[in-house]
Amino acid sequence: MNIFSLEQIREADRLTILNQNISSDELMERAGARVFEWLHGRLQGNAVRIHVFCGVGNNGGDGLVIARLLMESEYNVKVYIVDFSEKRSPDFLLNLDRIKNMKHWPEHFNGDKGEELPDIKREDIIVDAIFGVGLNRAPSGWVGKLMEHINATGAFVLSVDMPSGLFMNTVPEKGSPVIQAAHTLAFQSPKLVFFLPGTGIYTSSWEILDIDLDKEYLRNIQPEAVFIEKSEALSLYIPRKKFSHKGTYGHALFIGGSYGKIGAVYLSAKACLTSGAGLVTTYMPRCGYSILQTALPEAMVLTDANEEHISTIAFDLEPKVIGIGIGLGKHRATVDAFKAFLQKNSTPLVIDADALNILSENPELVQRVPAKSVLTPHPKELERLIGTWKDDMEKLEKGKAFAKEHDLVLVVKGAHTIVIYNEKLYVNSTGNPGMATGGSGDVLTGMITGLISQGYTPVNAAVFGVYLHGKAGDIAVSNTGYEALTAGGIIDYTGDAFLDLFARPEHQEAGQEAG
Repeated sequence: MNIFSLEQIREADRLTILNQNISSDELMERAGARVFEWLHGRLQGNAVRIHVFCGVGNNGGDGLVIARLLMESEYNVKVYIVDFSEKRSPDFLLNLDRIKNMKHWPEHFNGDKGEELPDIKREDIIVDAIFGVGLNRAPSGWVGKLMEHINATGAFVLSVDMPSGLFMNTVPEKGSPVIQAAHTLAFQSPKLVFFLPGTGIYTSSWEILDIDLDKEYLRNIQPEAVFIEKSEALSLYIPRKKFSHKGTYGHALFIGGSYGKIGAVYLSAKACLTSGAGLVTTYMPRCGYSILQTALPEAMVLTDANEEHISTIAFDLEPKVIGIGIGLGKHRATVDAFKAFLQKNSTPLVIDADALNILSENPELVQRVPAKSVLTPHPKELERLIGTWKDDMEKLEKGKAFAKEHDLVLVVKGAHTIVIYNEKLYVNSTGNPGMATGGSGDVLTGMITGLISQGYTPVNAAVFGVYLHGKAGDIAVSNTGYEALTAGGIIDYTGDAFLDLFARPEHQEAGQEAG
């Protein structure tokens, strides 16, 4: 699913009006009708009180259309106009007249000191249509107090297109008023801010309403980002051929481990095998030999001469991909070995953990990383690599610049992990809070390495690997609960994640069985 920028959404609106030969008012009517249909389909005439808060721009016009259609269906509706500006859009004024023609007189808020805040009960419904995607500054004082009042009611808040107070391109400053939506109905496309830690907290859930914007334009433009769901993940899947063998799916090598951290290599190697690599070899200090040979007999083991940490990196094989850094540590000899390795290596890398930290402490080494290698930092590791950021938008901009400068694939881990390559963002849809557990990142490194080993391009391996990793966690947590999910559990359900790619929806199966 594509995620579009503010400029692209505005251009889609313009071309829709032009190419479909409709007025902007008719497009507003279409958008409002979609929200009404969503509400009506769930309420079915319920007598619940519905409070519709409308700004004076086009988002407020959408709200007026929704309110009018609800009234025509005899819902219990109260409309409020939030007069935050003396400027009003023509389509807002047109729909305000239509409301008044129904003998409904909206209550106006304009900041007068004597205004009383509306009485809203917890069991009521609030439709938030105060600000839309064009908001570019924080709401003024009295508007903010009204928004805080809405949040404090405890009522179900449905935001139209996006929660009021959010911006498309920036993150609200701390303390700025933002509507806390229970659910958001976004027109045509989700907004990038739904997926970022600093802004995604303002809507508990969201879904898309198709308002039939110009399909040719939307199909042919490069979106701001892509939301990776099952269909997008399935399109990346490479089927196995009948006459194939273990060599067909590559030889992956993992370099890592140190005394007390051999388990990280075990998790990566097992995840690599479980995601389909043909052969896996691990290179680690001698203290890990018996552990790996016993715990993971499917993997081969090479060891450094040193007992507790890696002091040299030397091996007599030609892997297709190398995962490096898991459990590695930063002993001085290990750092020197890593530097020497980068000097001579040309094999694609998946770089994680301490290898990332060594890069950030020695930034000149980044130039030696092979092009299109995959880096998988957690937030602090990312900060060490690209520097601090003031908000999530700046983080993504810095991430894009870093990845482009060095021709690397950057995996920005989070609740919605984002893969960055060639200035494009791939936003993941899977995963859950139970995956915030030690070793989860080692598993992801192993899965991405295993996919590259099989012939996936590095960017596709990162995008697909992140999706499978999250899906395996989602399937696992349905059996374990959040707290009991472990990194090993994610590996155990990787096969189920692959199978889920081809699972048919239950209603389709039921329909076919009934037939």
